[in-house]
Amino acid sequence: MKRSALLIGLLLFAMPAFAGTQQDKMTQCNAEASRKNLKGEEHKAFMKKCLSGSSKSAHKELTPQQAKMKQCNHDASAEHLTGQPRKDFMSTCLKG
Repeated sequence: MKRSALLIGLLLFAMPAFAGTQQDKMTQCNAEASRKNLKGEEHKAFMKKCLSGSSKSAHKELTPQQAKMKQCNHDASAEHLTGQPRKDFMSTCLKG
């Protein structure tokens, strides 16, 4: 009996945290669907993908540092840099 009460208590305690996260995700996905003017079946399909996390648009945007890193990495690859020259290029690119 004590074990059941403890389990129920833990579940009730954990549910609000999970619900908040799901609510936040639902709000974000719904806002994005509204921005895209999706209606009917398109809206339904988008929400399903977004809430499952399989949609690219559901992912958060890159931070400025991540965007800079991505661009520097792309530039280094375009110049076919490897080893120490690549490290030096990346260091200079990320500082500037």
